[in-house]
Amino acid sequence: MADEKFPGWHGTTILAVRRGGKVVMAGDGQVSVGQTVMKGTARKVRRLTPGGREVVTGFAGSTADAFTLLERLEKKLESAPGQLQRACVDLAKDWRTDKYLRNLEAMLLVTDGSQIYVVTGTGDVLEPEHNVAAIGSGGNFALAAARGLLETDLDAEAIARKAMAIAADICVYTNGNLTVETLEG
Repeated sequence: MADEKFPGWHGTTILAVRRGGKVVMAGDGQVSVGQTVMKGTARKVRRLTPGGREVVTGFAGSTADAFTLLERLEKKLESAPGQLQRACVDLAKDWRTDKYLRNLEAMLLVTDGSQIYVVTGTGDVLEPEHNVAAIGSGGNFALAAARGLLETDLDAEAIARKAMAIAADICVYTNGNLTVETLEG
């Protein structure tokens, strides 16, 4: 039986690739409800500048929930400037223990150009082992493609774009309308 609070929303593939002193984050633009594409041009990768330091985030899941989490992350980054890991861990703690936040249906992928973290509502703050991380419906497809493409001489952006194209060809909840952001490490 489907969860009645989460009515079959699917969509999003967010991918981060670190290579050559850069991190590139790419996200597709598809939002689906059940078998219907509701929007094909959503922007799920965003640049934050708390305290003047740039951070790029991507989100999968409920948009309203993700924006709530992004606001909280921005506050954590303002209170701990330059400490991305600490801000992510503090957000994950709050997300796990706060009665209101605990019900949020989203995941975040966060980078400052040198570190990449996946932040979840179960209290996880995960750093990828292979310089690639992905979330969302097509995340595993994009992750596998990007890991394979790391064996080539392609730069981070080319890997991200090719991996996202592969994910879009496989996952019906992912499209080729990309938002791509790059940060130097």
